Formats: sequence, structure tokens, C-alpha cells
Amino acid sequence: MTKFAEVLRKVHEMEPRVQCITNFVTVNDCANIILAAGGTPSMADHIDEVAEALSCVQALVCNMGAIALTDSMIVGGKEANRRKIPVVLDPVAVGGTQLRRDAAKRLLEEVHFTAIRGNASEIRYLAGQQTTGAGVDVSDLDAITEENLPEAQEMIKNLAKSLGTVIAVSGVIDLVSDGERTMVLRNGCATMSRITGSGCMLTSMIGAFVGAAAEDPFTATCAAMAAMGIAGEIAEKKRIKNGTGNATFRTDLIDAVFNLTEEELTKGARYEIF
Repeated sequence: MTKFAEVLRKVHEMEPRVQCITNFVTVNDCANIILAAGGTPSMADHIDEVAEALSCVQALVCNMGAIALTDSMIVGGKEANRRKIPVVLDPVAVGGTQLRRDAAKRLLEEVHFTAIRGNASEIRYLAGQQTTGAGVDVSDLDAITEENLPEAQEMIKNLAKSLGTVIAVSGVIDLVSDGERTMVLRNGCATMSRITGSGCMLTSMIGAFVGAAAEDPFTATCAAMAAMGIAGEIAEKKRIKNGTGNATFRTDLIDAVFNLTEEELTKGARYEIF
């Protein structure tokens, strides 16, 4: 999809400001990946300033890793909806505790999300399926595989339709759907799961891409997923060549996003549209 390069170009030209309400474990990584992608991060999350801070941003990211800030997400999300600013949700560990189940219910009832990105366990929970996920990690039983790919495609397509949003599932196989179009993406590497915050970083990148290309959030989300996967592959090649570990990989991943070209994104993206 040649439009991937167009979205990346828009991010670089617009330098969208992305306001993130995210957790303390990943806040620095989320800010750095937005900068690497070409955007500008804003980490305003206090309930008394979250709405006012939206006056100069192009996207809002709500990450349920910051579960204590659910009220801020709702206040910010409602204001973003009023201003027609895209809102992206990361439903971290959504089915894991009653607190998170209740928070997700409130968020989905009170805020309209432009895109929702999670792992397979998190998205299956939102779709009303039984899951076996533990904490922030996807369960092997919930993971999307070649064998259950048709069922998974139908699941996210139906969820996207019911919520009126773009649904993105990241994993060994990535899936994105807006209820009409569904894309399977096959970029990335296993080491991405060995660093803290790769999913949170991806959601923040989606915020930057959707903020720059709000007219087509499906394509913007797919472009961000492909960009992150390709950057992971570039970082993995360096890790193997240099014999380094996951800490260096994390830095190389951010560097790869920073240096990613439109040509690399276009040629490197491996995907199918259904």
C-alpha cells in the first residue's frame, strides 16, 4: 500500500503533537518513540489540565497501564471528541482484574475511540471472548496463528463495526480492521516482546500517525504497525550482528524508527488485505 509512505511523509511534515496518558513504566519510551517517528509528545495527564492541554494537540493516547488516571482519560477523551481530535486506546491487561474491567467499560461508554490497539488477549476480552491472558502478556492460547487467522479476522472485523473504531491486534501476526477493510501484517521480530513497553510505544506511534492522517485512521494505523515491525527487523539484524542484548535492541529500535525512510516502509511492509 503506497499510502504508507504518504502517511509517514505527513507525520514528518506535520510533526503532530500527541498527548499521552500512559503509565510510569513506559512514559519515557512513549515520548521517545513519538519523537523518533517525527511527532512531538505531550505527557499532560493531571485531571485539572488534561482538557486544556488538548488545545494544541493532534491526537490523544489513553493507556490503561495508567489505571489510576482513568478519570483523566475520560475527561480528556470527552474533550478530544468535542474537538474532533483522534483518540487511541491501549487496553492494557483489560481482563485481568475487576478494576480494569470496570475502567474499560466506562471508557468505551463515555469516549469514542478512533483506534484501539492491544494484544490478542486484550482484544479478545473486548470482543466478549473467553481469554487466558495474564497481566500485560498475551496468552499462547489467545495468540493469533495461521490456523485461527480466519476466526481472528472475523472477530476484529465485528468488534470494529460494533465500536465504530479501528481495531489493531499486535503479535507475531498483526491484524487491523475498521469493520470494512481488514489487513494482515507480518513484520517484526521476537525480540520486540523481550523489552518493556514495545506495545505502549506502538500505540503512541499510532497516535502520531492517526494525528497526521486523521482522514483515514485505518491506513494510518496500518502504516504505524508496519513501520514499527520493520524497525524491529532492522534492530534485530543489528543485535544479531553485534551480539548485543535486549537493552541495546530497545535503543536500536527507536533509532530505526527515527531513520526509517518512505522507501524502506513501502518496500519492507509485508501485508495482505481482506
